[in-house]
Amino acid sequence: MTIQWRKSSYSGSANDDVCVELGRLAPGGGVGVRDSKDPGGGHLTLSVAQFASLVERVKRER
Repeated sequence: MTIQWRKSSYSGSANDDVCVELGRLAPGGGVGVRDSKDPGGGHLTLSVAQFASLVERVKRER
């Protein structure tokens, strides 16, 4: 399966050093998170529940 990566809407502009991409992994595989400046560097794999928890935590701690 080819992962369709998309840039997070919270990432900076094209010239920003802080860019995150998200990708839905195989069914049941969760969510992949990677650095868009280093797409070949691998990705972090989170379950859907872990990803939802991460998003909620980031929103709370802004």
